[in-house]
Amino acid sequence: MKKIALATSLLISAFSFGAIAADQVSKEEVDHFRLVKIGNINVSQSGGAISSPSDLRAELSKLADEKGGKYYHIVAARQHGPNFVAVADVYKDADK
Repeated sequence: MKKIALATSLLISAFSFGAIAADQVSKEEVDHFRLVKIGNINVSQSGGAISSPSDLRAELSKLADEKGGKYYHIVAARQHGPNFVAVADVYKDADK
């Protein structure tokens, strides 16, 4: 019974994380939807922790969530040795 409850909790947690993950948007989407900039974030890991574009997007999404944003737009990104580094602006929906 405890194993079923634990598995259910983990499954719900996985779905709720996906539901609140910040989305990457283009500059055109920022302008079109009049998103409100709330700050910026950067990723500069060492030791190969962020070694693929998908790792980079996941980390930027996590950092944008922590900052209270719903979206992020990558301003600059590059591969530095085995790592990917990036700077992104964080946005929220415009108040209506």
